[in-house]
Amino acid sequence: MAYNQFELLRQRRFLPFFVVQALGAFNDNVYRQAIIGLLFWLGIDEQQKTLYTNLAPALFILPFFLFSATAGQIAEKLEKSRLIRITTTMEIVIMSVAAVGFLLQNMPLLLVALFGTGVQSALFGPVKYSILPSVLKPEELTGGNGLVEMGTSVSILMGMIAGGLIFKLAGSYGPETAAVAIVLLAILGNVVSRLVPTVDAGAPELKIHINPIPESRRVIALARKQLAVRNAMLGVSWFWFIGTALTAQLPNYAQKYLGGDETLYLFALGVFSIGTGIGSLLCEKLSARTVEIGLVPLGAFGMSFFLFDLYFARSGAAGVTGLDIAGFLDQAGSWRISLDLFGVGMFAGFFLVPLFALIQSRTPKQELSRVISGVNIQNAFFIVLAAVLGIALQMEQFTIGSTTIRMPGLGIPQLFLCLAIANTLVAIWIFTIVPEFLMRFLSWMFVRALYRLQLHGIEKHVPDEGPALIVCNHVSYMDALILSASIPRPVRFVMYYKIFNVPVMRWIFRTSKAIPIAGAKEDPEVMRRAFEEIDAALADGQLVCIFPEGALTRDGAIAPFKAGVLRALERRPVPVVPMALKNMWTSMWSKRDGRMRQMRLPRRFRAHVEVVAGPPIDGRGVAVATLEAQVRALRGDAA
Repeated sequence: MAYNQFELLRQRRFLPFFVVQALGAFNDNVYRQAIIGLLFWLGIDEQQKTLYTNLAPALFILPFFLFSATAGQIAEKLEKSRLIRITTTMEIVIMSVAAVGFLLQNMPLLLVALFGTGVQSALFGPVKYSILPSVLKPEELTGGNGLVEMGTSVSILMGMIAGGLIFKLAGSYGPETAAVAIVLLAILGNVVSRLVPTVDAGAPELKIHINPIPESRRVIALARKQLAVRNAMLGVSWFWFIGTALTAQLPNYAQKYLGGDETLYLFALGVFSIGTGIGSLLCEKLSARTVEIGLVPLGAFGMSFFLFDLYFARSGAAGVTGLDIAGFLDQAGSWRISLDLFGVGMFAGFFLVPLFALIQSRTPKQELSRVISGVNIQNAFFIVLAAVLGIALQMEQFTIGSTTIRMPGLGIPQLFLCLAIANTLVAIWIFTIVPEFLMRFLSWMFVRALYRLQLHGIEKHVPDEGPALIVCNHVSYMDALILSASIPRPVRFVMYYKIFNVPVMRWIFRTSKAIPIAGAKEDPEVMRRAFEEIDAALADGQLVCIFPEGALTRDGAIAPFKAGVLRALERRPVPVVPMALKNMWTSMWSKRDGRMRQMRLPRRFRAHVEVVAGPPIDGRGVAVATLEAQVRALRGDAA
């Protein structure tokens, strides 16, 4: 039976946590939107309303700067289900204070409670993402992150709608209704949190330092140790920059440029949020259950495409006003605008989910909570930057003393155009400094275009962590790409040095950290360096793949395995995972016709290719004949 990521929602290791984080996002937005509803309900003058609506986001985001570093340390030190119960208990206390604020109609008290929700969110943030690698298998990370992002997007949207409707539906009982709702939701979250199973602390001996400035620097430096993680972190923060800059403009955009009433803003936000949720869910299917960072370039350039089109779809003010959702959809170009908002959201999901999965999979578990706290600090900075730039770019002028400074005064569609250009440039820059992202994208497109992969035994037999040597039959020049697309963890492939040095392709092989090797008679020094690099990779806990036949098969059958594979095991006897490729002999990349003098189309477009893994074999004292027999058996060869 095919795996379905929604099966995680039936398992206790994931479902209670998923519900808790969704309830938290829902309640936060019910509360924040209910504050705005109270401002209108009280009939506060426009100047005070502007003050409160601009002060509220600042109070919510400030704790992420002040407390994220401490939160990361706490999340590392404490058992994670206990910390989740602590944060949901905090939510009950904070929402009780907020309830008093609603009952007394006291805006300063509501803002104090809003600051408290920011503190609680900053504390919950590191555990939200660091818990996933502890409860999910590596091949489940993308699907689990997709579900979490989908749940968060939908919860935020539904929370905003529910919070906005409280004072409309409850009328004179609006404050009482808001007070009861937020407290009951907080209690419900705490009850569900008690079902989260125990998850061990990442670093229980860690000493906690509370000074925010040096600790913030320390966790950010920790997050930036690995180049791929550092730039994944940058990509996540860039997502929040784009998302903040876009969604902050939607209220005015819906009114001025779409001609809508107050409900049309929620429709536009809903289309974007649903797109993000669907894109997040599709990542699991598109990645074939691996941490497929090849989706990141697809997401980045897809976001740019739809942002460009959003500008061209409607660059001037609407000719009508006061349209509801149905009235807007009857207007010319409305479906194009809706598709653009959905497309930006969907490709944002493609962009974000693999980046979080990469951070989780490549960061040591004893450091992950602190790394996530570093990500949250950087995210907060990018969110503030997006808000400030959004305001500044739309200002026509401002005065300092006696000096008046002229500003561009961009319209919102022009701001969307600036976002599209900036997103394209940032994407190109990220993929230039981390070529692995672009290389994975190209290989992902190539493999998915040519083949439909069927995987057997990989989840069960390829270890989730620690070193292992993979041995496999060698049928075509696509074998390494197919195996890397099938195995959830990064794999170092050992390949013939003359192929490694082919012009242009050399960049791809170096980027994927392939290990060039030569025969002892051809170049003993290349062989020596190869086995040194293999040993170093295994010592570092990585996966290394060797094709023991030493060359592509010339007749479709498995050639006798060479003894060189034992040299790596003699130095470091790690587990050996036998694997077999099936149905690749008819590939255009094999030597089916003797030599590759001409490109041959496969007999079937997107042909089924099977990748089969067998149980690991103890690397101590294993014989070459045993490894060959295991691979032959997996491929189905007769004894």
